[in-house]
Amino acid sequence: MAVAKTTKKPAAKAKKPVAAPKKVVAKAKPVAAKKVAPPKAVKKTAATAPKAVKKAVAATPKATKPKSVPAAAKSAQVKAMPGAYSLVLKGARVIDPASGLDAVRDVAISNGTIAAIAESITAPRGTKVMDLKGKVLTPGLIDTHAHIYEHVTGDFGLNADLVGMRGGVTTVVDQGGPSALTIGGFQQYVVQPSSSRVLCFISTYLAGGLLGHRYVDLYGPTGINVDAIVKAARENPGLVRGIKAHAEPGGFSRWGVESLKLATKAGKELGLPVYVHLGTLWPVAAGKTVDAQDIIKEVVPLLSPGDILAHPFTRYPSGFVNQDGSIHPLVYEALARGVKIDVGRGAHFSFDNAKAVIGAGILPDTLGADLHGYNIKFPDGGRWYRGMFTDTQEMEPPEGPAEALPPFSTPYGLHHTMSELLALGVPLPKLVAMCTSNAAAMLGMSDTLGALRVGQPADISVFKVLEGEWKLLDSNGVSVTAKQLLHPVMAMRGTLMQMSDSPLLPDVTDMAA
Repeated sequence: MAVAKTTKKPAAKAKKPVAAPKKVVAKAKPVAAKKVAPPKAVKKTAATAPKAVKKAVAATPKATKPKSVPAAAKSAQVKAMPGAYSLVLKGARVIDPASGLDAVRDVAISNGTIAAIAESITAPRGTKVMDLKGKVLTPGLIDTHAHIYEHVTGDFGLNADLVGMRGGVTTVVDQGGPSALTIGGFQQYVVQPSSSRVLCFISTYLAGGLLGHRYVDLYGPTGINVDAIVKAARENPGLVRGIKAHAEPGGFSRWGVESLKLATKAGKELGLPVYVHLGTLWPVAAGKTVDAQDIIKEVVPLLSPGDILAHPFTRYPSGFVNQDGSIHPLVYEALARGVKIDVGRGAHFSFDNAKAVIGAGILPDTLGADLHGYNIKFPDGGRWYRGMFTDTQEMEPPEGPAEALPPFSTPYGLHHTMSELLALGVPLPKLVAMCTSNAAAMLGMSDTLGALRVGQPADISVFKVLEGEWKLLDSNGVSVTAKQLLHPVMAMRGTLMQMSDSPLLPDVTDMAA
């Protein structure tokens, strides 16, 4: 067992370094982790929460008590591998939707491999034991929507490990950052150095996600080469899990759905899903008007089973939720055809639209957080997301002295996105399924990801459920008071254990209602 050690390297113009990750001592040979240069951040803990807030403690949500475990699931989970254990994780509520397990269990690890899952495991002398009583242990969480092509995509791309392992997430999927022209650099400079597992949906466009798709003229049909997409995907089969495309008013006003047609052509040739961004990205072309409902009418007939519609809860016109709060009929048709839905939380999440969609009986299949540098404000001159990009408007940095602002002044992450849906009544086991077994199926990797299996490499996330009152804000400033807040504790891949210390994580004391 080894622990990720992060070498401090000051970020540009940062005044103070981020505290190093917490160390967990183990007796196995250390495994070197990637060097990350995180911005400065001052971490607070729930222990410093105001007295007005109930003491934050890890607890099992009252609405989602552990269910009895089917006999088949129980027998499949308790088979132990021969040999000594190097680590025993004791007493967590284990939620593994793939097997139907939701109960308090011990999990034994042997040299980075899951060796046993049982009601009680006796740790041999010399075995490291970690008490996780009151915590929740799940298969490694998968963030199906992130932007982590650091440096190449400018301020848009975040560091993969700040989004991933250091945020309690083992697998991160970049949506549309690398293209057929730039995927080599993504493999060399993002995938290989990261301690997180990094995958991608390759960009439909040769330009990829440069500056967050800032310059609209690069993203029309003339900037797409289907043969190049197919070639790049086939040369990187373990990395490329799908294709990223857009169907939003700005592009529609210029090219209709021609770019999407090319994306779906590539997807069918490769047998890979196409992930479709709904909602505003570019401004509508001068002199044009677009009804978002017209977009959805042309998009749905192009989709195949397994393709994904993203951003159902966006505050922008997308065709998913009508102005009267109703759901477009073609959305139901798409679902009937096997099309999937990803939250893609981003900087345009709307509680009102989320309530409308969930109230209509539609629950997303997966739960991408859509973290990127434009929805995490940088005080050192970096840009941030304002909802749409133009050809001329510059996005100015926040006002005020840099030293008065934290490195990430609007932080959130996958657990925060889960907390928002938990506050809207989605049961915790369903949220875990969205980030584990469902996400693995979306990636075509159900055989290796998204489940706790004896004999497979340890791929585990642990988080706590904080009880109290927490104020959650959406992109319109609408607030919801949550009684429970999910907050990461650690992530584990094989022999690498990383305690959650990412500066992207929100400070729970600041969220007290």
